Amino acid sequence: MRGLFITYSRIGDAVLSTGILAELVRRNPKIRMTVACGPLAAPLFVETPNVDRVISMQKRKGSLHWCYLWRECVTTKWDVLVDLRNSIVTRLLCSKIRHFGGRSDPSKHRVEYLGALLKMCPVPAPQLWLGDKHEKVAKNLIPEDKPVLAIGPVANWKGKQWDGNRFAELSNRLVGSSGPMKGGKVVILGGKSDRESASSVVDLIPQSQRIDLVGKLDLLEVSAVLRRCQLFVGNDSGLMHVAAASKIPTLGLFGPSREQHYAPWGCRNATVRTKLCYEELIGEPNYDHLTTDSLMSSLSVDAAEDAAIALWKRAYLIEK
Repeated sequence: MRGLFITYSRIGDAVLSTGILAELVRRNPKIRMTVACGPLAAPLFVETPNVDRVISMQKRKGSLHWCYLWRECVTTKWDVLVDLRNSIVTRLLCSKIRHFGGRSDPSKHRVEYLGALLKMCPVPAPQLWLGDKHEKVAKNLIPEDKPVLAIGPVANWKGKQWDGNRFAELSNRLVGSSGPMKGGKVVILGGKSDRESASSVVDLIPQSQRIDLVGKLDLLEVSAVLRRCQLFVGNDSGLMHVAAASKIPTLGLFGPSREQHYAPWGCRNATVRTKLCYEELIGEPNYDHLTTDSLMSSLSVDAAEDAAIALWKRAYLIEK
């Protein structure tokens, strides 16, 4: 039995789709899957059960990447085809069962929308699979004798990025002498392209407390690191969704994006947003998400700290 699963190019959207892929495999344990996605998201799927091949679709002019995908897949007779991108090309492939994505439902979280596409109930939660090599990397990096806070101070566009000074202040409060993670370490995470954006945060956290991993790990190594941490705080980003899928209590910071659609999925997660609502932020004069500066300034450190402590208590203290 052969299946083709075409998911998104952005890391966050790809992570959110992992739940329906996992459920598809669970329902068809003998299926052999091919996953197609953008190159940034491709590493997410290398350890996924029943996935034989990951096709990395590098975007090309004139949408020629879809022609590339067609050439790679046209000779196979697929039993199940799931195209979350709803491309025309996949309609030219041979498949017994087809599922296509479409316009998002504004009343649903993205995970709920994806589950509804394949009529899956209950909605399957996102999840990631690791190999021994990823676990080994994380074990060598993260101490086991003290609490570890992970932070994601970057985002895929500047409007969603909270000020680095505030991130550092929040981190220092949480692991400081009166914080819930007293004496802990702070792991700073991000991709290779995030080095410059994250530098202000790195420099403001004492060297004895920080573990700077920005640009040093692949996505599954990041997931393995996160599983050894006790709390994650980060902007609405792909990294935030990796954290939630790694089953670590995750606090997402929101401003010019809707938490109703993209909150970290799971009962041990939470969000905090700017005083200004989504409509107020994107309704500013001359708003352009490509050029705007950060729109997160109305989120105070105090508000983020309160939300982080509340999540910490809910995730750990109440359980005890």
